[in-house]
Order: sequence, then structure tokens, then C-alpha cells
Amino acid sequence: MADVKSVGVIGGGQMGSGIAQLAAVAGISVWLEVATNALKNLKCTSNLEDLQSADVIIEAIVESEDVKKKLFSELDRIAKPSAILASNTSSISITRIASATSRPCQVIGMHFMNPPPIMKLVEIVRGADTSNETFMTVKTMAERFGKIIVCSQDYPGFIVNRILIPMINEAFFTLYTGVATREDIDTGMKLGTNQPMGPLELADFIGLDVCLSIMKVLHVGLGDSKYRPCPLLVQYVDAGRLGRKRGIGVYTYGKQQELIKSSSRL
Repeated sequence: MADVKSVGVIGGGQMGSGIAQLAAVAGISVWLEVATNALKNLKCTSNLEDLQSADVIIEAIVESEDVKKKLFSELDRIAKPSAILASNTSSISITRIASATSRPCQVIGMHFMNPPPIMKLVEIVRGADTSNETFMTVKTMAERFGKIIVCSQDYPGFIVNRILIPMINEAFFTLYTGVATREDIDTGMKLGTNQPMGPLELADFIGLDVCLSIMKVLHVGLGDSKYRPCPLLVQYVDAGRLGRKRGIGVYTYGKQQELIKSSSRL
């Protein structure tokens, strides 16, 4: 099993920067690509070529199979032969991502929960050809980050999102069909099932576009109508109401909230 000394993280958003923070705190040298505010012990780059010395490269970019496969093909060319390529995908097949490389035995899913520095879980997903050595190296690294590991087979949505995202989608259907208000849906689930966030509030936190992408993967991959995305979720995404990151989703936040209050007073 390889000793991981250097990690590359691709994607400087909330997930990527959080993963990079975990690696840096664990004493691993980190290259963080496309970051705006790097921690002092991280090296920043906007050049993939700088990751050629990394032992493990973790991808944390947009949830699109085509985009990920294109990136993994580039990484396969750039990374040293022994490097492990890990994806933070929350739903897309690791086997299909690995097919874009010449090293499928060294490709694995490493799904961090959001936000990575706080959430204790990492979901590890083996593709059809992922080797035992790759699995053990990544598992050991995740434990070094202080995480608890669960392992999933390579099925759409894996464990967490196979259960979570359909629940969020059903909350949208509950709102869409007028069963209750958004506030009562969230309060009911928080107090009735002891969840820290209601499903609609959580959807805003995750990003409605991400929720919709995962529902589409489940619907296509599992072929069951129960995974059909709620039309209201689709409509919100089409309207650019993506959640907290845009200031408006099911709820409104920050400046958007103030703008709506100001408009209502006119």
C-alpha cells in the first residue's frame, strides 16, 4: 500500500477547498487548483501539469459525466504512472469515469459530504476494475483525514444520495402539489424525524442544480419512474434559483432577501 505524501485537488469551490484543508491538516502536501483563498500551507495552481508529482489526485468539479471523463483523460496523461485518480462524484459511475483512462485499476470514488471539514463521512466507491491496493490506500488516507468510511458498490447514487435525493425530490412534490407550505414541510421533517435540516432547506444548501443532476442520474441509471425529477425542481433550476450559492432557491438569502423585501415595500 502506497504512503500518500502529496495530493492534488481539482476544483477550488466549497467541496474542493474543504478536501484540500483536510489533507493539509493531516500533514499532506497539497496542490489546490483554481482556488481564490488558499490556506497558508497549500500551493495554488491553475495548471494541471503541476499535479504530475501527486500521489493521489482528487477531482471535485461539476457533476457532469462528460466533463469528468474529459478531465480524467487529461489527468491520465499528466499524472505519474503510480498516481491514484479519485472522484468526489456524488452519483456518477466510477467504472464509466475510469473508462476514460488507461489505469482503471487506479480510479476510485471518494465522495466527501458537504462541508468536508465538518462532516465525518467519506463514501468510497470501487469501480469494476479498482484494485485492492487503490482501495486500501484511499481508505487509509480518508481515515488519516479523521473520517469514518462506508463502502458502496458502483450503482447510481451510491448509498447516501440513493436515499437522500429522492427524499428531497419527494419534498418538492409535496410542495408542488400543495400539500403544505415550504416552512411546514421543513418543520415537519425536522421535528418529526429529528433531522438537523428540513429537506427543502437542505436542497438549497446542496444546490438545486446538483440535486436535479443526481435525480437525472438515478432516473436514467435505474430506469424507474419513482426517480422522475419533480417539475418544480426542474423549474427552479431553469429559473436560476439554485439555492444558497445564488441567494435564492426554495428560500431567499442575503442580498436577494433584502431586494425582495424592498420591492414589496414599493
